[in-house]
Amino acid sequence: MVQAVSKTISFLEFVNSYPEYKSQELHHGVVVEMAQPSGKHKNVTGFLVGEITFEFKQLKQPYFIASKVLVKLSDGESAYLSDILVLNKPNLVNEPLYDKYSTVTQAASIPLVIEVVSSNWSDDYALKFEEYSNIGIPEYWIVDYLGLGGKEFIGYPKQPTITVCNLAANIYRRNIFRNSDRIHSQIFPNLNLIAQQIFDSA
Repeated sequence: MVQAVSKTISFLEFVNSYPEYKSQELHHGVVVEMAQPSGKHKNVTGFLVGEITFEFKQLKQPYFIASKVLVKLSDGESAYLSDILVLNKPNLVNEPLYDKYSTVTQAASIPLVIEVVSSNWSDDYALKFEEYSNIGIPEYWIVDYLGLGGKEFIGYPKQPTITVCNLAANIYRRNIFRNSDRIHSQIFPNLNLIAQQIFDSA
């Protein structure tokens, strides 16, 4: 669950008072306290971090997985803490907010972002879906290992689902993976990963 604090603040106010020991996001000027993830949520995240790190090391790509780095629209008052944020290190020199505020704003810095769905599933399927596409992040995964998302996103009856969103003409195209489906990633085309492996990692 998340808890919003109703007072509206600017991004700079948010990051200048940001307590490192807390997980908070800024949603259109409203501070949102993020709940501590469950153990299963952490298991899934840890599994994916290992698989993706192996992949970009194999390909000798200049990527790393960041911890507690905010993703922000350059002209907005929102900033998000992604569950998994893959960063392109060479482009970070072009990020005006990175050194001081650990914040990235450019698609060239973010080849892939992943959200592991919890009770606030609408943020992942709607809010962040729109914001990440507006930034221009080329690939966005929504890992719904519990099948929590709305029927309009994962169908009915609900079941564990992975949605891989790829940017085409500035719009995300959704691809759905379940059960024994092999995940297709444009960022990591040689990735050998089955949806059920991710679900079982919980």
